[in-house]
Amino acid sequence: MVNAFIRWVGNLSRLFAIMATFLIIAAMLVVCQMILMRYVFRLPTIWQTDFVVFSATAAMFLGAPYVLMTGGHVGVDVIELMVKERTRARMRIVSSFLGLIFCIIMLIASWVQFHDAWSGNWKHSSLWAPPLWIPLAALPLSFGLLCFQYVAQILALVAPGGKPTGDHAASANGLILDDLVELPHTKELPR
Repeated sequence: MVNAFIRWVGNLSRLFAIMATFLIIAAMLVVCQMILMRYVFRLPTIWQTDFVVFSATAAMFLGAPYVLMTGGHVGVDVIELMVKERTRARMRIVSSFLGLIFCIIMLIASWVQFHDAWSGNWKHSSLWAPPLWIPLAALPLSFGLLCFQYVAQILALVAPGGKPTGDHAASANGLILDDLVELPHTKELPR
């Protein structure tokens, strides 16, 4: 049951990552089109800048659950490398709970913002004036899935039979950075 939930959340995170990829590609193509229109044909651009900003921002948020799942986030692990595995596991559980709490708060706040934009028919202030609920929809979606991804990560760390994900999978399988690269702190330094 736990592994099925972790797999389901992982597949959903992969789907969101694919959506994020397409949004980045679309933003890149629109930037090229905007440059062509402005500098080659000397025509004004109306919607392109807004589209690129909204697409790139949505891609960043929608891709976040996949980054969490794969352990691709930027982190400072100096303290984690200095402690024993048992303490390291506890630190991962605590940090996952803190991340979950933050994502729950952001889910609620972004849902309120999205709902206000939807019900108030908010429009962007540009000439294009797209409805703001469309770009804002990425926020509650991504924070909702981030909550699920944190729950899956916590379950993988604490449940018997759970399989760790991301960084935790590598260390649980006995493969950590120290095994790949010999760092100065992993061997006895000369005196």
